[in-house]
Amino acid sequence: MAWGSQSFATFLILCPTSFFLGVLFSLFPYDYPILWTAAPSRPEAFFALENHLLTLHASPPLIPRILHIVIATGLLGFLFKLYKPSESNMLFDGASLVLYMIGIIVYVTNIVKGLRVVSSGDYGKAELVEGEVIMGAKAGVDTEGQEGIGREDSLRVLSASHTILALVLVGVLVLQAGQWYAERKERQELEKMSKDKAEKGKGPVGARAQVEKKKKF
Repeated sequence: MAWGSQSFATFLILCPTSFFLGVLFSLFPYDYPILWTAAPSRPEAFFALENHLLTLHASPPLIPRILHIVIATGLLGFLFKLYKPSESNMLFDGASLVLYMIGIIVYVTNIVKGLRVVSSGDYGKAELVEGEVIMGAKAGVDTEGQEGIGREDSLRVLSASHTILALVLVGVLVLQAGQWYAERKERQELEKMSKDKAEKGKGPVGARAQVEKKKKF
């Protein structure tokens, strides 16, 4: 693939990744008091995170559509870069795609389901989302009176999922930066080899020309 098209494909990967990191950074003030402080989490911190998540889940349909378009844009960038891939593409872009897919899985399995649970307020209930129940309910076991994961633990899981997703996305950026550096060094080495080869080719010709010039005199 040509260098210009590779640059455009890299742009399609970096923009969605950076966008999602920005979204996760906006959640950090809510996650910090719950996960990253040594002191016990105050009830106000859980209320603040819960209210923020309720606002997010109640967003107009346009907001999740834009989010999913941005996700698809990143996948499109990977498809462009992995079309007729080089060794560098297979190594760096393949690993980046694996991390990107892990991020999508975390988003779908933890964050989306967590938002639905927070929105419904059914913490610790057997039924999680439409058509899905916990194992005890599937097996016909009476789950009444059994405590599932509570409200505070559910919010902690969501905060931890935000952190996991941020680490995965940072990994994508690191791999793309590593690919850029490796390809830059490779181009420099090729240019140096080409320059050395050209100088070696000129050497005998120049020496022969000087000998012929001396013979004329």
